[in-house]
Amino acid sequence: MKMIRKKQEQSNNSQKETYVILSREEKMKFSSIGNLVVSMAFPAILAQLINILYSIIDRIYIGHMKNVGSTALTGIGVTFCITVFISAFSGFISNGAAPLAAIWLGRQDREHAEKILGNSVTFLIICTVILMAFFYTFQKPLLYLFGASDATIDYAVSYITIYLIGTIFVELALGLNSFIICQNRPKTAMLSVLIGAVLNIILDPIFIFLFGLGVKGAAIATVISQAISAIWVVGFLTGKKTSLKIRKRCMKLDRDIMLSILSLGVSPFIMRATESFISIVLNHGLQVYGGDLYVGSMTIMQSVMQIFAAPIAGFTQGITPVISYNYGAGNFGRVKEVYRWMIGICFAFMFLTNATAVFFPEWYAAFFTEDAELIALVGKTMPVFLFGMLIFGLQNGIQPTFLALGQAKVSLFIAVFRKIILLIPLALILPRFFGVMGVYYSEPISDILSATTASVLFLYNIRKILSDQALQKIR
Repeated sequence: MKMIRKKQEQSNNSQKETYVILSREEKMKFSSIGNLVVSMAFPAILAQLINILYSIIDRIYIGHMKNVGSTALTGIGVTFCITVFISAFSGFISNGAAPLAAIWLGRQDREHAEKILGNSVTFLIICTVILMAFFYTFQKPLLYLFGASDATIDYAVSYITIYLIGTIFVELALGLNSFIICQNRPKTAMLSVLIGAVLNIILDPIFIFLFGLGVKGAAIATVISQAISAIWVVGFLTGKKTSLKIRKRCMKLDRDIMLSILSLGVSPFIMRATESFISIVLNHGLQVYGGDLYVGSMTIMQSVMQIFAAPIAGFTQGITPVISYNYGAGNFGRVKEVYRWMIGICFAFMFLTNATAVFFPEWYAAFFTEDAELIALVGKTMPVFLFGMLIFGLQNGIQPTFLALGQAKVSLFIAVFRKIILLIPLALILPRFFGVMGVYYSEPISDILSATTASVLFLYNIRKILSDQALQKIR
């Protein structure tokens, strides 16, 4: 097989690029799992950690602003509902389209994979227009609904007004980066995030403190940084080194392709979008039963959860193309080997990291604020809020495995079960019996029940999924 390709390389220059790209993709089929973890997952982990710095660094700098730090931090925390909802639409593509593209690459159908990419670009552009129009129109009433008070609303409005300008950059950078990863180019994908995040870290103190722009400065730094990341991603996917290229002819929306993308991407979309709705419910409950200080505590705890979740998101993002590629190739033994690694590592990591927050919550709180009262509140509530996360790594590994195998319905049920069936109702009901602490109790209860349910569903369905009949149903 290699000899034929070498001959083609000598007779036709264009075949040389094909030979190099195929050998890179075929590593997902033949390399050892340990090597793949290092070569694919590790750069993706770094990329996610770096990406989370966009919001975390903003919060750290803002939380330490003189005199107004805790109030400004609470205002920024309220905008989390909007920023998460915007990024949820990029999840349609990064978690729905990219695994499909990897499956079709495994089937050696590059043309169809490029149609998936082209449709994804068009979808992200449409989403950008709709989201900007909606949030600019209803910005202030929504922020009040999300937990803002008269003391924090100006900070929230100042930040989100500027942030929305960069919506197109968020969608393209986050949505399309997975198409680089599914080509077994995780280092290139990592660089796209690294460039923007490093720039954000540099620009934040300049705009916030040196230019005296405060919250507005943090938003400006974020938009500029995300723009650079988006330019890098689109530049690569239209360049000469990419295996999957953005082509104009592939950007016309195809009904069947979009249905396939949306059916697979709806689960991660719901997971991300409901994070926004959950933040609304949690912040509103904390504001009603507690006040601004309690909303501020949620901002810190959600930030810590993001820090812990980022490496897992990167790890699964780096490994799921391996599962999808081998599933598309019908190599089921390889699929089993990879998902066992993924689920085991997700569980171990989430247990250990969340254990540190359960036992040392004040240490984490001090990163975000100097307010002694707020630190003490986080010390009381974080061990309760994050307790369920000790076993949630099981779901962190199982859910992307279902997605990688094209199992949209099961993955969707898991997402809906935790967020909509369990967490939101609990967050509304428990405070009536336990006061403000009921808001914090809702998270661990839903996490434990959801992780247990996901595990049972996985054990029940996995044998049936790993069959030729199931594979042929994916289009």
